[in-house]
Amino acid sequence: MSTSMTPRSSVPRQAGPDQAVRGNGHGILAAPPGMPQSPLEESSRRSRWVVGILLAVALLWTLVPLLWMLLSSFKNRTDVTSATPQVLFAPTLDNYRNLFTGSNNLGPYIWHSVLAAGISALLAVCLGALAGYGLARTQMRGKKHLAFWIISTRMAPIAAVVVPLFLIFRGLGLIDSIPGLVLAYLTFNLPFAIWLMSAFFAEVPASLEESALVAGCTRWQAFRTVILPLTKSGLVTTFVLCLVFAWNDYAFAVVFSGPNSQTLPIAASQLVTQTGIDWGQLTAIGTIVVVPMMLAGLAVRRWLVTGLTLGAVTGE
Repeated sequence: MSTSMTPRSSVPRQAGPDQAVRGNGHGILAAPPGMPQSPLEESSRRSRWVVGILLAVALLWTLVPLLWMLLSSFKNRTDVTSATPQVLFAPTLDNYRNLFTGSNNLGPYIWHSVLAAGISALLAVCLGALAGYGLARTQMRGKKHLAFWIISTRMAPIAAVVVPLFLIFRGLGLIDSIPGLVLAYLTFNLPFAIWLMSAFFAEVPASLEESALVAGCTRWQAFRTVILPLTKSGLVTTFVLCLVFAWNDYAFAVVFSGPNSQTLPIAASQLVTQTGIDWGQLTAIGTIVVVPMMLAGLAVRRWLVTGLTLGAVTGE
């Protein structure tokens, strides 16, 4: 018994109307090869090119000065002050060596910066977490106005609070002391920490701590064991931002510090004198100021990015 087999046609099938377009992987329908692109796809491609160019320009604008400062810190005085930029040069560590020898010992300045910035950032995070939690969970009239008032104190210009703080610190004997610098930094770091942490705590569902309370936890235990671990990225973000502000501050340091408490920005300003500017040492101290904060940001970049984007898209 024989069966007849119908030969399969070698002529390619024509694409149906539903196969006229295909996805390009970016959520936009792309035309098949050989067909003109749709206006929507052309507009999307141009937008990606524009965004890429803008990002490249912003990256160059940010990194080129930092890279040039780093290179200049390894140049000798002749190469630094040369009218023609010296890209190829014999590197030297004289600028860094001179910062830590003789009367220009940079060690105490670094220690003062670490103490003042670190303690103020740590206090701002601890107090800001407590106050931010209370602000996020408390239901009262005028809550939004209170939150705005708190952050508005951070918006005030430093010049407006320097004189009152100087009079208070002089009466308390806090001028030229690390505690004085810590309190000065805290006046601006704490409102920012409260406002930022309240936003992080508001993103945590209240049902989680209610479940902990039902399970027998106290309010403090629920806050410490449930809420804080969930807002770890917010704590890290707040600490890093407060640390950067205090580390880079010059206005408060120049008013409230003295020989026993001067920080790195003050040391950098002392290299600009009436006789000239030591560009080699200035770029070296600039590198010392910038590199620790960059390394700190890179070390906690995972929590930092999560914290900065937390609450960016809400349903409220």
